[in-house]
Amino acid sequence: MQLTGLLHGSTLMRHVDFPVAEVLGPTATEAEIQDFIIRHRLIFIKPVFKGGVGKKGKAGLIGKATDLRTALAERERLFFVEHHHGNATAKANGVTFEAGVPAEHEVYFSITDSTAFRAPTMTLTHKGGVDIEELDKKHVAHIPFEALTGLKAFVVANALSDIGAPKEIISPLVQHLPKLWDLFHLYGMTTLELNPIRMAIGRDGRLTPKACDFKGGFDRDDPRWHRLGLLDESFTADTSAFELEVNQLRTHQGQSDVFVINPNGTILAPTFGGGANSLVTEVLGEVAIISSDFGGNPPYEKMKSVAAICFKHWLAQTNVLFIIGGKSNNTDIYETFRAMADALREYFSRNGPTPLFVVVGRGGPNLVRGLGALAEACDNLGLPYRFFGFDSAISEVVNYAKEVDAWMRAGGRATVAARLNIKQAARAQGGFHVQERH
Repeated sequence: MQLTGLLHGSTLMRHVDFPVAEVLGPTATEAEIQDFIIRHRLIFIKPVFKGGVGKKGKAGLIGKATDLRTALAERERLFFVEHHHGNATAKANGVTFEAGVPAEHEVYFSITDSTAFRAPTMTLTHKGGVDIEELDKKHVAHIPFEALTGLKAFVVANALSDIGAPKEIISPLVQHLPKLWDLFHLYGMTTLELNPIRMAIGRDGRLTPKACDFKGGFDRDDPRWHRLGLLDESFTADTSAFELEVNQLRTHQGQSDVFVINPNGTILAPTFGGGANSLVTEVLGEVAIISSDFGGNPPYEKMKSVAAICFKHWLAQTNVLFIIGGKSNNTDIYETFRAMADALREYFSRNGPTPLFVVVGRGGPNLVRGLGALAEACDNLGLPYRFFGFDSAISEVVNYAKEVDAWMRAGGRATVAARLNIKQAARAQGGFHVQERH
């Protein structure tokens, strides 16, 4: 789950008394906007996207205004704007009006759970306001710290000194940045990023850090985020009906993380485990329909429901049902595979047969029984299949699934359709003979 922008971010940072730029929401009246401009002189208008959407500045999706007429024109331009980032498209639903903060110094700050250090890690630079990847590494500090003691002031001070930060910004940052650890730690966050923090000059000449943008990631399964009082819909991105159905099952044991990669893809890959998910998603590319992680030892009922939803939405267009995961420690392979086999039988019973090749790669408790349950279903339904055990390299299994998909596109789908007596799908297409391997 992700939140971006100050609409919610400003509320979160007030929980730990961190200074933040003033912001008005989408319902602001013209009188409120006019007063806002009078007080701050320069304001920024930003579209509100659900979920986490970045690169808005580079896409020209941030407006600025010094008068009401310009502000209203920018609101009209950005209120329902579409943003294309990578393979995804997001549509805005409203704008925020954010106060401009005059400053000479901009700072980038983030806390993440680092897999490299196996510890929470602070990333800090005094050259913020740009993509962190664009900076010279000598200006960026990556500092892991002990979760039990938290982010201490001396960690921030030492990091700023090491990267040669201006002396005048060190003291105010040392005073305020450690507060953000409380927000990160106490409210179930996995990522917290402020970019930029602008060092505002007060009337007394002292500098105060003010957050001017916010990005936060939350662990949906960590109940501590409920302490923030945010509604569930605050985290809802522009999801499909499929994603909404699967996400409703998160109240049950086991994971159900899904994201539609390509609604026109041809490989349906229910995946178990985050590492397997990353590899599968990367290697399959555009032929993958979804990115998923259904690990966490889901019980039979949960896994059958998840599989039934996947099949209902995607099986008709699928060439390869690719069930893949690493060697599990605690997930019962028999329970998960038996559930998926029953869901597959019920789909065929309800909707009729569909040309399909089943490829499986898995390891873990009760693997042989699980593969037996799935093989029995495939035999009963007349589907070709190929199973790989724990001793097969997962990368090779993924490549095999891609080869089967290519074969299905080149005529194999018609061959399987003919075998299933699906006359319409089988007409006038050549193909190779399908061999089952048990």
